[in-house]
Amino acid sequence: PQYEGLEKLYLAHKDEGFVIIGFPANNFMGQEPGTNKEILEFCTGTYDVTFPMMAKISVKGKDAHPLYQQLAAQPEPVGGEPTWNFDKFLVNREGEVVARFGPRTVPDNKELVEAIEGLIDSDS
Repeated sequence: PQYEGLEKLYLAHKDEGFVIIGFPANNFMGQEPGTNKEILEFCTGTYDVTFPMMAKISVKGKDAHPLYQQLAAQPEPVGGEPTWNFDKFLVNREGEVVARFGPRTVPDNKELVEAIEGLIDSDS
C-alpha cells in the first residue's frame, strides 16, 4: 500500500499549501469494497492518514465521477482514465492538471517529489 508514503509526503509539504486528497474507488478488481466509514477507519487506523479522504466514487467508465471525467478528458500525457489504484494527478492552484504519475510511482519517487516541490516553489 502507498498510504504510508503518501502521508509522509503530505506531512512534509502541507505547511507549504500542498494537499493530497484520497478518492477511494472500487473499480479495480473490487479492491475497495468497504463502506466510507470502514475505508476511513482502515486508512487512519492502519496508516495514520491525516490527509483528506473523500467518499468512495467511481473513477472510470460511464459512471465515473465528474471530477474523473474531467481528468480523463485532459490531453495526453496527463489525460485518460486511471489504470489502477493510486494514479496520481498533480493539480496547480488554478485547477490545471500539470503532471500525472501512474499507480506504480511510489510517493517518494524522485520525479514526483521534484514535480511537487517545483510547483510549490513556482507558487511562492
